[in-house]
Amino acid sequence: MDKIDRKIINLLQKNARASLKELSKECFISSPAIAARINKLERNGIITGYHTSVNMEKINFHVKAFIQVQLEPRQKQEFYPYIQQIPNVIECNCVTGDYSEIMEVVFPSTTDLDDFINTIQQRFGKTSTQIVFSTSVEHRGVKLASAKDTADSEEV
Repeated sequence: MDKIDRKIINLLQKNARASLKELSKECFISSPAIAARINKLERNGIITGYHTSVNMEKINFHVKAFIQVQLEPRQKQEFYPYIQQIPNVIECNCVTGDYSEIMEVVFPSTTDLDDFINTIQQRFGKTSTQIVFSTSVEHRGVKLASAKDTADSEEV
């Protein structure tokens, strides 16, 4: 990956709908060259998809929470397929610590959240839940440094 690839990724993370023409203008290379680079980044698994950010409250999902679940290793083969089919689970990660899984979920109400937590507890065991009051930093990509920035930071 060179500085142009990093710039393309940074631009697409800001706006996945940026046109080839816009990217071409920002990177100072032709649109076909941009398309070829994007295709290569996709083939190499660096770009894995394109996503739309949605304001959950505007579509009546007013409660966001993080639920930690304490699983036994043997429960994972049942837990993973189950949790993948729940549309309210935005993300689920296997983590270190007292709880082995942490899920980010959205629900229309605290009653719906409570019902889900009760189901998880009955099926899998102990949970700990934190309801989100506000989000100070929305989900975002990681800004990739240019080759010059990386070289400058290595000199320090």
